[in-house]
Amino acid sequence: MISPPADTLHLATELRTTVTRLVKKLRAHSPSREQLSLTERSVVRLLDQHPHLLPSELAALEKVTTQAMSQILGRLAARGYVTRQPSATDGRKVHVAIAAAGRQLLQTARQERDEWLHGALQVSCSVAELAALRAALPVLNKLVDSE
Repeated sequence: MISPPADTLHLATELRTTVTRLVKKLRAHSPSREQLSLTERSVVRLLDQHPHLLPSELAALEKVTTQAMSQILGRLAARGYVTRQPSATDGRKVHVAIAAAGRQLLQTARQERDEWLHGALQVSCSVAELAALRAALPVLNKLVDSE
């Protein structure tokens, strides 16, 4: 018989592997994914969640250098996904915000992934399996919300 810690480690490995494969499939079934790199998408998502961040704050959140973030923001601004505004209180600082085109890109990508997942659930899962997935959501959310 497997001891609980070893069993939990095995479960953790299987869960990580499965979630990773699912995320890769979701990305692969989103045609809009080709427009931005992973880091660029992450920056647009961060700006959607936290309006008006400084480039240095974005760099810290993404764990990249300020210079790298400046290049990322330049590419995103050139495509119309973000805007930059001088700070009202400190002219040396620039606040970055998501633009309407950036919000639309996020919405399109979410819709593409949701539609693929919806279809995959309908084709691949029985009613009982759908219920099991639904029942597992609170536990998965608890894992995501834990430190």
